[in-house]
Amino acid sequence: MSDHAPYVASFNPLVRRYMLIYVAWMLLITVVLSPLILVWVLGPGQWWAAEYFRKLKCELDDKVLSFRKGILFQVEKTIPLENIQDVTFIEGPLLRQFNLSLLRIETAGMSQGQAHSMQLVGIVDAHALRAEILRRRERLRAQPAPLAAGDDDRQIKLLEEIRDRLEEIAGLMRQRG
Repeated sequence: MSDHAPYVASFNPLVRRYMLIYVAWMLLITVVLSPLILVWVLGPGQWWAAEYFRKLKCELDDKVLSFRKGILFQVEKTIPLENIQDVTFIEGPLLRQFNLSLLRIETAGMSQGQAHSMQLVGIVDAHALRAEILRRRERLRAQPAPLAAGDDDRQIKLLEEIRDRLEEIAGLMRQRG
């Protein structure tokens, strides 16, 4: 049972406008697709940005960070807090124009070279969420590892073997002394 309530992040509605302009900027950079900017901004981009915002979700509990984002390519991820290596707060010029920030969550994989990162844009009070993720991660790391099923029996057997060996040593010392 968790001793802290889940932290449910909310997202700034300006994320919709930011996403609309971000995609328009990408179209402009490609030059070939730049004629589509007006169509994007006045047409499907409005729907896409609203739908993207509607599907954003981020929740933190005492063991995991869960989030969902995307429309065509939906990402739903649950990251164990002990796998989070860093949480970076980012504000760029375009983000600042919309009073938004980006949180980059970096994780370590089980194998060497499997580091991953995930980005969430537009979280209201991103600094507070970042601090809470790091605080809960450290609290989790400070807890002793729980015993696996059957560990109690193995530990008892090991302690009994140590006791028996110590009794043997004590008996040998008594014989010599």
